[in-house]
Amino acid sequence: MKRTLFALLTTAVLAAAPLRAGDVHGQLTCKGASCADAVVYVDKIAGKTFPAPTQHAQVNQLNMKFLPRVLAVEVGTTVDFLNSDKVQHNVFSPDACADKFNLGTWPQGQKKSRTFTKECFASLLCLIHPEMEGFIAVVPTPYFTTVGADGSYKISEVPDGAYTLKVWHPKLKGAPQSVNVKGSTEANFELGH
Repeated sequence: MKRTLFALLTTAVLAAAPLRAGDVHGQLTCKGASCADAVVYVDKIAGKTFPAPTQHAQVNQLNMKFLPRVLAVEVGTTVDFLNSDKVQHNVFSPDACADKFNLGTWPQGQKKSRTFTKECFASLLCLIHPEMEGFIAVVPTPYFTTVGADGSYKISEVPDGAYTLKVWHPKLKGAPQSVNVKGSTEANFELGH
């Protein structure tokens, strides 16, 4: 009887224990462009959904540039676009996956916001300054990162399990990889045209 009760309690404790989390890290090799604009992310996980983030992300318009140039966010994230220049700016995207939005024009010190509700890799442009270009990578899970200038990346707190790992870059392409995360897992990518 005591053994049965102990076995039941042990099973209940193990079932309630959180999944172990590890990390996925690696190196990108990019042919023909800098790796710094790449995003590495865990693709959709069957049967798993994630709540929309409550914290807003931000893109600054400063020195006639979108900063950061590439912003990665999870689906459902609201992004604030702040104008820090002394001139007026506009933000729009011609991409259908971003619903071809146009936030209008606003002066220095003000911001406008947009919630990204679908997986999308959208370009950001300014109607007033056509030389400005940025990107929003809207990914389906909270497991993502932007890549360092040296091509290195690390995604932390990924629960142990089997996943598809993808990479996105505004100019280059790379093949998805199957990974089995258990502790610290390495996955390297080669990107080209």
